[in-house]
Amino acid sequence: MGYAHVYAHEIMHRGRVPMEPADFVPDWADRPRKAKFHPDAETLPLPESPEPPEQAAGAVRGFTLPLLSGMLRDSYGLTGRRLAVQANTDLAALPHYTHANWSRGTASGGGLYPVSVHWAAGPGGPLTPGLYHYAPHQHGLRRLLTGDVTGEVRSALGPGAGAAGAATQYLVLGVKYWQNAFKYNSFSFHAVSMDVGALVQTWRLWAARYGLRIDPVLWFDEERLARLLGVAAEEEGIFAVVPLTWDGAPVAERPGAAPADAAPADAAPADTSPADATPADATPPDAAPAARHRDVERSRRVLVFETLLRIHEATAGRAADRPAPDALEAAAAFPPRGGDPLPLPAPPAPPVTTARALRERRSSFGRFDASRPLAAGPFAAALADCAATAYGTEAERPGGPPLTSLYAFVNHVEGIAPGAYAYDPAAHTLRLRVPGPRGSFLQRNYFLSNYNLEQAGAVIVPTVRTTAVLDAVGDRGYRLVGATIGAVAQTFYTTAAAFGLGAGVALGFDNISYQEELGLTGTDEAPLLIMLLGHDRPRPADFRHEIA
Repeated sequence: MGYAHVYAHEIMHRGRVPMEPADFVPDWADRPRKAKFHPDAETLPLPESPEPPEQAAGAVRGFTLPLLSGMLRDSYGLTGRRLAVQANTDLAALPHYTHANWSRGTASGGGLYPVSVHWAAGPGGPLTPGLYHYAPHQHGLRRLLTGDVTGEVRSALGPGAGAAGAATQYLVLGVKYWQNAFKYNSFSFHAVSMDVGALVQTWRLWAARYGLRIDPVLWFDEERLARLLGVAAEEEGIFAVVPLTWDGAPVAERPGAAPADAAPADAAPADTSPADATPADATPPDAAPAARHRDVERSRRVLVFETLLRIHEATAGRAADRPAPDALEAAAAFPPRGGDPLPLPAPPAPPVTTARALRERRSSFGRFDASRPLAAGPFAAALADCAATAYGTEAERPGGPPLTSLYAFVNHVEGIAPGAYAYDPAAHTLRLRVPGPRGSFLQRNYFLSNYNLEQAGAVIVPTVRTTAVLDAVGDRGYRLVGATIGAVAQTFYTTAAAFGLGAGVALGFDNISYQEELGLTGTDEAPLLIMLLGHDRPRPADFRHEIA
């Protein structure tokens, strides 16, 4: 049994046994920046992406620079100032511009957004081949290295990566731990694993409208990619590699080499530097490629947490450890159990596009209003969409059994009696687990003061058999568990925004109490998140950033 089992146990019991360091207090005056900073790197502005039509966008042959720009902006780009009267604990700081929070399409634990997005651009794309970092505050690309590094990415993926090993464009997702750990210390690894899954799911939802696939690779030589990105392996984990199908780009002939006759794409390049020039930051041919521009830390004091170091080391990726595609069959979700099935209405079609829903996504933070019951249709749509969500790595067989189960605490839903239910996605029904109102249980087992859970129409709880996943694929499976739950949370938020509903996702609850309440004691089903859905109070006091 690896250390990930120990960490998973501590996460589940932290509501009763605090994780070390139990007396930790964040130093807000010395907090890190909200994004990486490369002071000497050239920043290339990304083009405006076309406004997506309300109807389906239709299939395209592959990504273009405007499409990639749109996906990055709608996922991690800043879409608006977050300033409203609500119940979150950071309210006092929000009016001050230097402490401003900004809304983004993707959810993030604590609104900290620690995931770094790098683009390894190869031949056939719109830019000079090289390594670029997405700067969300500028919505631009910082060039960290010039020269084709996609062969290095393919070598890190190893021979068993399938079609991913033939791509010429890759997005590489890292997590700068201090950007989250300054606030959440040892708990931060659990939170950032979900952040990665939420971001990947945003991309999957966004790209699906254009017929494009997002299939993250989880097993690779993490140390090699950390060296390529110019980061210390213990300070930044490399969590996923996402190959991109590019419009007009060639297919790599073999891992570690790209075709010499790659033709440029038709899209107008945003980078006008000549491709045959020899830039000053070009990689010497006898050295392993590595980013020439490094992130500059703002914090004067960076703390090291032993638990975080241990779980990072235990879950570090190696291509040779890649599991078989059917390895997770043994960790599949159990069939739903409970009373007689209660049919749900067919999920209605969302009234707005995915892109618009992402731009309107936000957390309710205590603004739920139980005077208007939640309609059963949108509630059913949220359950169905969340149940259909998977992280989609190479360890998950397409069409294979799901890893997540869904439970719902119904407070105020039209036509459904209050109680705790199990959701059966195959039959699209609910099965009663505990009858009667559960509002007092929900609030009693919530640690924070920013939500009144009883005022939500329903509280949806995803579970994963965490220890079974770890037994099936090893300690790196902990990153898969977290990302799977993060993907479900992002689907939940996007569906809620599409139907104009209030939503909130929280980690601050007693996991063991939920196991006991749902009758899961003695199983390995782990409740890892609570997701609140309902109507917000009418006429919210929001800051209209778009007309300011």
